Amino acid sequence: MSPLLAQGSAHETPRVYHPSQRRGGVAGGGAGAAARDTGDRIFVPRYPRGGPGGTAALKREAGAIPIVFVNLSEPVEQGFVQSLARPGGNLTGFTNFESKIGGKWLQLLKEVDPRISRVAVIYNPETAPFAGLFLRSVEDAAPGLRVEVIAMPVGSDADIETAMTAFAVRPGGGVVAIPDSFTGGHRNQLVTQAERNRLPVLYANLIAPFGGGLFSYAVDARDLMHRAASYVDRILKGDKPSDLLVQQPTKFRLIINRQAAKAIGLKIPESFLARADEVIE
Repeated sequence: MSPLLAQGSAHETPRVYHPSQRRGGVAGGGAGAAARDTGDRIFVPRYPRGGPGGTAALKREAGAIPIVFVNLSEPVEQGFVQSLARPGGNLTGFTNFESKIGGKWLQLLKEVDPRISRVAVIYNPETAPFAGLFLRSVEDAAPGLRVEVIAMPVGSDADIETAMTAFAVRPGGGVVAIPDSFTGGHRNQLVTQAERNRLPVLYANLIAPFGGGLFSYAVDARDLMHRAASYVDRILKGDKPSDLLVQQPTKFRLIINRQAAKAIGLKIPESFLARADEVIE
């Protein structure tokens, strides 16, 4: 998703639009151009399609302009804020995941298919510099569920095919696709290889099941955007980003594609289907 720019002042209703509708967008200098304009400006970058690089670029160009990020993974570890409680500087916002979510992913995979004994965590090291945090989270939960965890770094469609085909040679495999702009952008290949190799894949985004993915467990991004609007309002009324704590997600959604399960010969327990927020028939 492209970065957004919320524009307004404490005395008027903020207007939100894409910087790409202005001169050249963010990559072409849109952020810098906006920073030189008069009036109050608040950047609201949405992640993950553009990856953390989009937020980093805005941070470099925006100067002292407040930035409210949404859907950003591990902002402390990536150096965007000093701490969740006291962000410091001109950035604050809402994370899309916290690292302990890895244990939840593993648990859900085991519930979908109790035969799973090996789980690959797939990611692109270039677009997901935070991947190690999620990988360690899954690894921490693995002993209690008697699961072996394997890192699966990839960088192309060909890599995805090679890695998933090799992983599927042994039985009992499952895959977690972490929140990464690469895995999101290449989800069609992930879906294709999952079906071809009969591998259950959990996606950390809510779009995948609508494109043939088996199931997803991810933050409700609409909820985060609604919450971000309150921060924009508070900053326009005088609050400093450095004083607004970085908030973690509170609302997640479980979406299951029943046809995708049939395609890999998997019968999902009715008790699991009953817990889903949405089941795609």
